Amino acid sequence: MDLLHNTVQPYAWGSRTALPELMGTPPTDAPQAELWMGAHAAAPSRVRRRHGPEPLDRIIARDPLRELGAPVLRRFGARLPFLLKLLAADAPLSVQVHPDPAQAEAGYRRENALGVPVDAPHRTYRDPHHKPEMIVALTPFRGLCGFRAPRRCADLLDALGVPELRGHADALRAEPEETALSRVFTAFLDPPAGLLAAVTGAVAAAADRPGRHHADLRAYAEIARAHPGDAGLLPALMLRRIELRPGEALYLGAGVPHAYLAGLGVEIMASSDNVLRCGLTSKHVDAVELAAVVAFEAPPPRVLVPREGAAGEQVYPAPVDDFRLSRLRPRPGEPPLLLPGGAPQILLCTEGGARAEGPDGAVPLRPGGSAYVPAAEGVRVTGDGTVFRATVGLPPAASEQAPARGTGNETGDRT
Repeated sequence: MDLLHNTVQPYAWGSRTALPELMGTPPTDAPQAELWMGAHAAAPSRVRRRHGPEPLDRIIARDPLRELGAPVLRRFGARLPFLLKLLAADAPLSVQVHPDPAQAEAGYRRENALGVPVDAPHRTYRDPHHKPEMIVALTPFRGLCGFRAPRRCADLLDALGVPELRGHADALRAEPEETALSRVFTAFLDPPAGLLAAVTGAVAAAADRPGRHHADLRAYAEIARAHPGDAGLLPALMLRRIELRPGEALYLGAGVPHAYLAGLGVEIMASSDNVLRCGLTSKHVDAVELAAVVAFEAPPPRVLVPREGAAGEQVYPAPVDDFRLSRLRPRPGEPPLLLPGGAPQILLCTEGGARAEGPDGAVPLRPGGSAYVPAAEGVRVTGDGTVFRATVGLPPAASEQAPARGTGNETGDRT
């Protein structure tokens, strides 16, 4: 078991205060957007073993069976299949979509055949993996997720009073859902001259008027101020606004358009860097490929609450095996929470304090602190705080047994 030394990503949309306040460190002059925990090649965590400080991906490559366990090695190869993050947004992120496994593999091979370097700024597919993800709110968390129902989207466009939007609103009301969403969204990806300026002005004016769409339009006015002149505002108008309370989660599968707006959360994802963007960013935009990957459907987003599992472990359900995220709340005077080995784990403290003890020593965890536990080891967790446990989502077997204290019931999902 190892204490992790992690990289903070200073993306422009990041908060300058949220992560320092959580971790008890002084703020810097730069935004601190994400704290990465894992073995992603772009910023692997570092651990100190007998060879001195080493990147986690190098340690896994040296002995993948010990670090990952046989089931994970068979399923995912010699790599840690998940990446854990603390995400602190203070400004809107890009409107984006992630591919499914087949799309990711095909896109990766296509760009390789074209000779596009993997680290090229204009590269779209940087690896052959999908990138499902989940965000758990630590503070009130705001974002956009999935398409609005076409008629509700038409009502919002009408509320802006922009004549050039009337035809789009009519199409949203008259055509089948998939056709309507596809036609209008694709048109918004390449708007005619003058439409963006008209919509930007209308959003700013409408945001100050009370009415049915007041909260939505205030969010879009915030987006327009953060990204002036960015055409990503138009497709963003078609997405549902969502607010998470602390402890609630949102799962984002392939093809779901989304953009985070503000808040602090724990994010877990498949370890991939495949992001297709259509605006609200200075990074590479590939609107054509995004339109080919996005799912033109409008089911309500499922806001998740954790399900009570064994030993007080609160599990956030996700329909993938790349990751499994749960929340632990050890308390003084209670028996240790026993987490058996068999698969790699990362433990992240977000509140209070905890102690993770393995066969070769113990690691104290304070807010923002994290530990890596290889598959060959089990761990005991004690303390008085909140700890998130990241591991794989493979079915329980000899490789991953349930924690060893108590049972509970599901609390269900909230939509």
